Amino acid sequence: MDKVNTRCTVRATPFFSTLFLEDENGKKRLSIRAYRFFIIILVHLLFVLSYYVDIQILEGDITGSRIFGFHLTDPFVTIQVVASTYELPTNLMIGSLTILGFYILFGGRAFCSWVCPYTLLGEIGEKIHENLAAKKIIKRRNFDPKLKYLFFFFFVTLSLASSQLIFEIFNVTGIFSRFIIYGYAAAIWYVLLVLLVEIFFSRRAWCRYVCPIGATYSIIGSKSAIKISWDKQKCDHCLVCIDTCIVPHVLEITKKNVKVDDSKDLFRLVGGDCTLCGRCVDVCHHDALKFDNGLKKLL
Repeated sequence: MDKVNTRCTVRATPFFSTLFLEDENGKKRLSIRAYRFFIIILVHLLFVLSYYVDIQILEGDITGSRIFGFHLTDPFVTIQVVASTYELPTNLMIGSLTILGFYILFGGRAFCSWVCPYTLLGEIGEKIHENLAAKKIIKRRNFDPKLKYLFFFFFVTLSLASSQLIFEIFNVTGIFSRFIIYGYAAAIWYVLLVLLVEIFFSRRAWCRYVCPIGATYSIIGSKSAIKISWDKQKCDHCLVCIDTCIVPHVLEITKKNVKVDDSKDLFRLVGGDCTLCGRCVDVCHHDALKFDNGLKKLL
């Protein structure tokens, strides 16, 4: 992907070329997307090896696991358990607090782009969606990203009312993770149905508007130490970053007519929806966007 000489929008850029970046001298290196895909695959490879070969490094699945025997738990699962049983098991509490602590310090909503296996399908699906939309075969449909918080409370309420973990029936992340680790299950057809909705109806709809797991991480994301920063002086407002972003509203600041503090040149993106996927960093031809580690300011 030659971001220096081309505008690397989702539609205009071949998918596999986005795994590499080419500088002005023609030298190639791996993109941030390539590193993300590697980590997602590595995480699930460790799950598979632990299950089939009994290499007990990372056991379980993406919803609940143990790494070297230490419990890790999806925080939204813990919320559902508390809502449905009125109890908080110690292992779930420790596992969730560990995960929450890690993402508050380092990632915010980074789980969605660096760990969630559905990201692999979703990013392929959005490429197909944009190609179809460009040919006017389908329409682009956008909704309010706050919808995911309604789904968050909806599924918590269902757990309260039914004493069951209702969301796990529909949990695309968990279903796809277990499919990779343990093999075929009929529920995989539901995951494919969600993918088809994203391809033909609304780009990345599950991740943008529905998933309560993403909503949970968004709540803590505003406090994350690592953010994306934007350099106003370097930006030419081409909006390619917005085109590639899974949550484009977080990059509204990069639009030409948006009012910002004139006394500053560098801005950290606010809010918790950014998944730190790095796509905006990968495609910015003036390097106006980069990762900003707020922990350095504390040291």
